[in-house]
Amino acid sequence: MSITREEAWNLLTEFNKEPFHIRHGEVVEGIMRYFAKELGYGDEEEFWGIVGLLHDLDFEQYPQEHCIKEQEIMRERGIDERIIHATASHGYGLVCDIAPEHEMEKVLFAVDELSGLLGAAAMMRPSKSVKDMELKSAKKKFKDKTFAAGCSRDVIRKGAEMLGWELDDLISKTILAMREDPRN
Repeated sequence: MSITREEAWNLLTEFNKEPFHIRHGEVVEGIMRYFAKELGYGDEEEFWGIVGLLHDLDFEQYPQEHCIKEQEIMRERGIDERIIHATASHGYGLVCDIAPEHEMEKVLFAVDELSGLLGAAAMMRPSKSVKDMELKSAKKKFKDKTFAAGCSRDVIRKGAEMLGWELDDLISKTILAMREDPRN
């Protein structure tokens, strides 16, 4: 079954109550929509966005079963296997063995951790925004292993590698994607 954005939102908010987790889903949704258009998948923008919105569906309630429990939840709801595979694949090598195959899944893998790091870096800026963030300052935060230590630099690097992109390109493009959302 295909799922609408409204149905995806309702599912996300059923399993997530913390504003941080809900906002993270929205941020990744926006980034995924941006990349769908940028990479020539504009006709799949809604699909990419829903995958971004739901990628951490189970994290708040089931952190020890992340990317595993969400598959079960989505299957019980009859959600499209493509969405299930895509959302689970962002945990590849960390919490599950479902490899990102489609370019969209590789983007999700790459930007999930990076969006957290860039969001944290934005909060340190006087503007509290990515609107005026440049690659140089983002890279400085990226290189500081104590900053946003929970955001895996290895996963971000591996994501760029999966996509065949330079790390600088991934960071720059993700900043541009995050600028699309006026709340960032």
